[in-house]
Amino acid sequence: MNLGQKIRSGTKWLFLGNVGSRILEFGFGVALARLLVPADFGMVATVAALTGFAGLVLSGGMGQALIRAKEVDQDDFNAVFSLQLGVGILLYVGFFVTAPWFADFFGNPLYTDLIRVAGLVFLMRPFAFMRNAWLNREMDFKKRSVVGVAAGLFVGISGTIMAWAGFGVWSLTLSGVFGGLFRNLLLERITPLRIRLNLDLALMRKHSSYGFKITAIDFISYLTRESMNLILSKGAGPAFLGLFRKSDSLSRMPNWVIVRATMEPVFRALSKVQDDLNQSKYIFYRTITLFMAYTTPLYVMMWWVAEPFIGFVYGAKWLPAAAPLQILLCAGLFFNVLHPCNRLLDAQNRLTQRLVAQIVSLAVIAGACVVGLRWGLEGVAWGILGSHVFSTFYSYFLVYRTIPTRFTELLKAAAPGLSLSALLFIVLLLLNILLGDTRTGNPALYLLIMTISGSTFYVSAFLLLPISSLRSEADRWRQKLNGGLSFVFKTFT
Repeated sequence: MNLGQKIRSGTKWLFLGNVGSRILEFGFGVALARLLVPADFGMVATVAALTGFAGLVLSGGMGQALIRAKEVDQDDFNAVFSLQLGVGILLYVGFFVTAPWFADFFGNPLYTDLIRVAGLVFLMRPFAFMRNAWLNREMDFKKRSVVGVAAGLFVGISGTIMAWAGFGVWSLTLSGVFGGLFRNLLLERITPLRIRLNLDLALMRKHSSYGFKITAIDFISYLTRESMNLILSKGAGPAFLGLFRKSDSLSRMPNWVIVRATMEPVFRALSKVQDDLNQSKYIFYRTITLFMAYTTPLYVMMWWVAEPFIGFVYGAKWLPAAAPLQILLCAGLFFNVLHPCNRLLDAQNRLTQRLVAQIVSLAVIAGACVVGLRWGLEGVAWGILGSHVFSTFYSYFLVYRTIPTRFTELLKAAAPGLSLSALLFIVLLLLNILLGDTRTGNPALYLLIMTISGSTFYVSAFLLLPISSLRSEADRWRQKLNGGLSFVFKTFT
C-alpha cells in the first residue's frame, strides 16, 4: 500500500470512527441535556479548563515525536512512558492538594471533589498515549477507531444512567473517568506494545527535545481555547458558559468528524516526505481542496437550520445558543486552512514560529472574550470568529515562508468547495422562502426538508458538475455508487 492509499485508508477509518463517536456523543448529549441543566455542563467545562492544560504537560508532545521520528523501537516507547507516568503522578498530587483553593476561587465547594476525581485520568493517560502513538505510527487507524467508538458508547451509557438516577454533575465526571479506564483495557488487548518502565535518560532526552516544543505549542493553544471558558465562567457564570459551549461544540462538529479524522494520517504522511518540499506542498493543498469540498456544505446547511434544530432537539432552554452558533459556523471555512497549516509546520519542525503564533492568538482570543461579554453571547461569538480568522492568516503566512508557494494557490485550492457551497446557499435561501412559516410552525418538517433537499443538491452538483480539481474524487465516488447499486440489483433480482 503506497502513501496515498495509507492516507485514504487511515482517513476512512478515522472518519468512520469520528462519525460513530459524534453520533453517540450527539445522541447521549441530547439525553444528558434533557436530564441535566446548563450549569452542570458549565461546571464540568470549568474543571476541564483547569485540569486539561496539565494533560498537555503530561503528554509532553512526545507522542508526536515518536510518530514523526524516522526510526523507533520498544525501548523508545517505554522510556517515554516512564517519563509520562512520573509526570502524571506529580500532577495528580498537585491537583489533589490545590483543589480546595480552586473551589474557593469559584465560590463552590463542590469543585474540590470534582477536581480530585477528574484528576484520576492523569494516572491512566500515559498507557493510552503510548498505545495510540504506536497505532498512529503504524497508520493502523482501524483499531483506534474501534476503540474510540466502543469507549464513547461506554461513556454515554454510563453517564446517561447516572444522570437519570439523579447524580447531576457527577454523571459527567464519573463517566469520563470510567471511560478512560475502559479505553485503556481495550488498547491493551489490541496492541502488541508491552509497556514497562525504562529509565533510559538518553532516550528521554532524544524525544523530549522535539516534544518540549510541541508541549509549549499545545499548552499555549490550550490556553487560547480554555481562557475563553475561564473568562466566561468567571465573568458571566456557568449557565452562560454552558450555552456558549453548546453553540461552540455544535459549530465544530464537521471539523471534528472530517478534518480531525484526516489530520493524523496527513501529519504522518507529511513527516515521511518532510525532505521533499514539492510533495509536502501537494499534500498540503490537496488536503485543503478536499476539506473545503466535504465540510463547507455542512456548515452552510447547519447555518440555515441552527435555531429550529436547537429548539426541536435540545429544548427551549437552549435556544439562546442558536444565534452564536450561526456566527461560529463561519469559522469552519478557516479551520479548513488552519489545521493543514499547523500540521505542515509541525512536520517541517517550524515549532518556534508556531509557538509565537499561538502566544499572539492567546492574547487576541482573551481580549475578544472580555470585550465581547459586553454584548452577550453574540458579542463573544463575533470575537471568537475574529480570532480564528487572525490565526488562520498568521499560520498561512508561516507556511508561505516555509515552502515555495503563492497566495493564489490557496485561493485555487479553496475555490471548488467554496463555489459548490455558494450554490448550495442560494438553493437553501430559495427553499427557506418557499417554506415560509414552516420554520417556526413545524420545525421538524423544516429540518427534514432542508436537510434532504440540501444534501441531494450538493451531492448531485459534486458528482455531475465538471470541476477539474474534484474530477478524480467525483469519479471515485461514482465508481463506489455504481458498485453499490450493482450489488443491490444482483441481490434482489
